[in-house]
Amino acid sequence: MSGGVTGPALVSAPERLKLQGQKRQLLSMMHQRLMVAMLLFAFGILTVSGRIGYLAIFGADANATLGASAYAGTRGDIVDRDGQPLARTIEAWTVAVQPHKVIGNKLDLARDLARLMPEKDEADYYALLTGGKRFAYLQRRAGPRLVEAVNALGEPGIQLTREPDRLYPQTALAAHVIGYTDVDGKGVAGAEAAFDEMLSDPRRAGAPVQLSISAPVQGALRAELAAAMTTFDAIGAAGVVMDVHTSEIIALASLPQLNPNVAGQGGTEARFNRAALGVYELGSTFKPFTVAMGLETGQIASMGQMYDCPGSYQVGNRRISDTHPFNRPCSVAEIMMESSNVGTAQIAQKLGAKRQKAFLDKMRFTQRLRYELPERGRPLTPREWSEIATVTVGYGHGIAVTPVHLASGYATLFNGGLYRSPTILKVGPDHPAEQGERVYSERTSEQMRALLRLVVTHGTGRKADAPGYRVGGKTGTAEKIVNGRYSKRLVVNSFAGVFPIDEPRYVIVVMLDEPKGTKETFGFRTAGWNVAPVVSKTIARVAPMLGVRPDASREPDMGQVLPFVREE
Repeated sequence: MSGGVTGPALVSAPERLKLQGQKRQLLSMMHQRLMVAMLLFAFGILTVSGRIGYLAIFGADANATLGASAYAGTRGDIVDRDGQPLARTIEAWTVAVQPHKVIGNKLDLARDLARLMPEKDEADYYALLTGGKRFAYLQRRAGPRLVEAVNALGEPGIQLTREPDRLYPQTALAAHVIGYTDVDGKGVAGAEAAFDEMLSDPRRAGAPVQLSISAPVQGALRAELAAAMTTFDAIGAAGVVMDVHTSEIIALASLPQLNPNVAGQGGTEARFNRAALGVYELGSTFKPFTVAMGLETGQIASMGQMYDCPGSYQVGNRRISDTHPFNRPCSVAEIMMESSNVGTAQIAQKLGAKRQKAFLDKMRFTQRLRYELPERGRPLTPREWSEIATVTVGYGHGIAVTPVHLASGYATLFNGGLYRSPTILKVGPDHPAEQGERVYSERTSEQMRALLRLVVTHGTGRKADAPGYRVGGKTGTAEKIVNGRYSKRLVVNSFAGVFPIDEPRYVIVVMLDEPKGTKETFGFRTAGWNVAPVVSKTIARVAPMLGVRPDASREPDMGQVLPFVREE
């Protein structure tokens, strides 16, 4: 019997086909299970995504995201004329609670919240946690220390999230121009409201809005106003610096100050814009307009034209008097230099109501100004433009306007006679200056320069002078109306001026509301004692910032006025 090597038994063909069929069946089943698993996974992702989207729009946490939606991450910055940021959007912490998700003792949590956020007491927080609300904010724009302390509570029902928020890095600087937004990012005042649509337009991709405001000039104006308000115990103050030729508002301040970062904490007085919304009788600062009207209509032939200036002057049932009466004939130059009501009244009387009102209409003194700020005061004018109304308006009584109106009027008077609407936007290719509407001739504009320089060099505005900067302007002291009658005790003081007056570039208007006399002013509370020095100090600070160099050798042609001033 012969030997041999044995190997694996051979598999028959039918059996091999059976094994291959089982293998294919197993692979098919695995493939099906994998597909089902992938479909379940995809369905899970879609479900979660859909839930997130639903909650973002309709869910219990919708309030947590609505605030961010107003910003949409694209609200543009607000910058000053040199690009310095005045308002920008940042990511801030928000503390919120979902009471139904609180797992700890709600009374203990209420005590902890009252300790960390004492704006509400323990009872308020407990009522919030047990009142059935599904979501509530506890604090928006929360500080890092508070966020850390709340997080340390370890309560899953407390939410700490980040959301867009508006920050004003210069705090109170130019607050009444910039304005502020509400908690949902919508502009409610100032430039934030005026340009709300532009700032939040996603097509602009967060492009900034550039204002005409100069942050350094604004800071100097605000500082000098604040110092004067403290020194003279005034209840308020306002100031405007305006470009004579473009009507750009370079600075606008209103005190008491407002911090737009916490606008809700500011009182009504702080939120009120005295410069743009408040209307006041601004007294003798109106007298230059009356003289200019007289020059323009030919009623005044020269600065040497004479008027009878007795101690008092009767118009109808009103007796008009002067603080420093001439008791003799006086020239137009002297009337302006000594701020004579008696002399100005006669100029206005000859001018007449119709012509006076026509000039005031052209300067927009009888209507709200048309420019970007939503805060725009409506002037108060006489119901009937009678003879006595014409006379009193001529020296600044019986008509109330905003400081911005007054600044705009002086720009018109000294830029060559053209009215241009004020603007808080920087003038440039995207925002060109207006062509202007003729109100006064260039000749009248030029004649008025020497007259207002005379007021500062020889008259009531001496303390407004800033050496080398050739300041020209006019003081104004007006009694306030209290309960329908003029008060002998409360006044609004103002100064409106231009520098350098020989080649006008900038207007400055300063106003103090209810200043008091001091030892240094010998008890006097008139504008020459308290407002004029503010103008001098402010111009000395801001003129170099504006590129105006001091030059003691330059002056307007004072030969137009000095020969008509009698030495007493």
